[in-house]
Amino acid sequence: MKSQLSFCLLTVCMTALAEPQSLPPVVVTATRTAQTVDETLASVSVISRQDIEIQQPLSVQDALRGVPGLGISNAGGLGKASDVFLRGTNSGHVLVLVDGVRAGSATLGTTAFQDIPIDQVERIEIVRGPRSSLYGSEAIGGVIQIFTRKGGEGHKPFLSAGAGSYDTYKVSGGISGGDERAWYQLSAGEIDTRGINACQGRPFPAGGGCYTFEPDKDGYENTSGSARAGYRFDDGAELEASLLQAEGRNHYDGTLVNQSRTTQQLMGGKLKLAPRSFWDATLRIGNSLDQSDNDLNGLFKSRFDTSRFSLSQQNDFILTKNHLLSAGFDYYDDSITSTEHYQRHSRDNKAGFLQYQGELSGHKLALSMRHDSNQQFGGKSTGNAAWGYGFGEALRLSASFGTAFKAPTFNDLYWPASAYYSGNPKLRPESSASFEVGGKGKLAGVDWAVNGYQTQVDEMITFDAQSKKPQNIAKAEILGLEGQVSARIFGWQARFNLSWLDPVNRGSGPNHGNLLPRRAQQMSRLDLDRAFGRFRVGLTVNQEGRRFDDLANTIRLRGFTTVDLRAGYEPFRDILVEGRIGNLFNEHYQTAYLYNQMGMNLFLSVSYKPGETL
Repeated sequence: MKSQLSFCLLTVCMTALAEPQSLPPVVVTATRTAQTVDETLASVSVISRQDIEIQQPLSVQDALRGVPGLGISNAGGLGKASDVFLRGTNSGHVLVLVDGVRAGSATLGTTAFQDIPIDQVERIEIVRGPRSSLYGSEAIGGVIQIFTRKGGEGHKPFLSAGAGSYDTYKVSGGISGGDERAWYQLSAGEIDTRGINACQGRPFPAGGGCYTFEPDKDGYENTSGSARAGYRFDDGAELEASLLQAEGRNHYDGTLVNQSRTTQQLMGGKLKLAPRSFWDATLRIGNSLDQSDNDLNGLFKSRFDTSRFSLSQQNDFILTKNHLLSAGFDYYDDSITSTEHYQRHSRDNKAGFLQYQGELSGHKLALSMRHDSNQQFGGKSTGNAAWGYGFGEALRLSASFGTAFKAPTFNDLYWPASAYYSGNPKLRPESSASFEVGGKGKLAGVDWAVNGYQTQVDEMITFDAQSKKPQNIAKAEILGLEGQVSARIFGWQARFNLSWLDPVNRGSGPNHGNLLPRRAQQMSRLDLDRAFGRFRVGLTVNQEGRRFDDLANTIRLRGFTTVDLRAGYEPFRDILVEGRIGNLFNEHYQTAYLYNQMGMNLFLSVSYKPGETL
């Protein structure tokens, strides 16, 4: 694999927005072991439950919007499919975990973020940069792990109901609790919206987008529930189980199908033991279901049911103080059942990994390696090396290099030929090499961080409009710049981040030198929040630059800026009234060609949350 060295700027998410304590968040996704954000050598952002409560997003993709280095392409508003591009890599280059369970569709290769209920999320960890050396296929751009809500001390019910523009209604509630040994939570929710006209497409072959003209409202319904419980035994052993299920009904514009009934189900279990004082052993088992029945004007057309079973065992050995060795194995199996004909219906993957984390004379090191044996594509080895050194609180430097890969999805390989799309069984796995440098620190009360990265992806899989099938690009090169500052100014909690991206097609042919599609070259976000006793106000300004929607760079989508306002008021103890105005200035924009976005919208809610205050 060839690689080039360059640099860019990126940040590590600092203290959670308006967090009253100064302790940094603890993350587990970056190294598969618990670390604070300050300790990890990876570029990490954390969206806490407190962030979610303050910012009042209606969906997971709303919560992710504006994270440094993360771009989103949405196909028509709330509840519609959303692709996540992390550091300019493909949407399928992001591995998604839910409570440690490998999520996503085995056919599409992406995760239905729109179906995961934000009200049942405890926190989201976003790790930028290659992580195949710990997780295997898909983690070229990074890893996003979503944790469902977890109980704590006492027994607390919670309830929330709200309504807003586009005939949108939402209700959620549950109960959580526990003691020093046990914890549990049970919750359920529903969201229903009439929606907007998702697509202003034009008929095939001269059109685009959804290739049809259906000027109607495209609604969305989602009913969800989750449960999570655990127990800690006298000998330190821990046992935990979790379940998340969401059932949706979606209307959209299309010539082949225009309505779907979907189910997302994630089940997981974890057993953690301490056989010796220096040895922790963790066993995880999980299964992810992604199911959809699809209709055209009320008539059944197709079914896609995919399952991802995963099993892992990890051992963490404390060698000496400040030296940790982790070793383990992963197994996962992807399988599909469909009314469409696929040449292959399942494949498994076996892998072993090894990681060392240590500190020598103030120099922090993290070294990892992994070998995957894919049933279809054979063996693949990946690695990662990271270094860090601190000059006190004001400055900490880091550098890393990592390799990653992704196997083609079942749809990439075997999708039945049609007038719009067909699979390509000749596709080869993608591979990448990334280099990153950065610095972070705290100076005069301001948290700051800058990082730089360059990623080269060989055999990148992209859709070719002329052949109407996915093809391997010989090479793609991505340079980026990201930075973030966070501070409290005159009582206001302020956060600002800026990302610059140059994702270029370096393959041969007529598209050489063009930008990869649907990636904005420049993104920034400003958040301001402040509490005045029982009253809280906030502002978000999100700006994204221009992008192209095709490999040929003939379809240009202009840049845009949106402004959101939010407020909360606690009229009585444990009762919270909240309101949010999204897209205040009614900006008209698209993140995918011909797919509309919501104009100015309002959402109001009332919540009962014992023990929680502004």
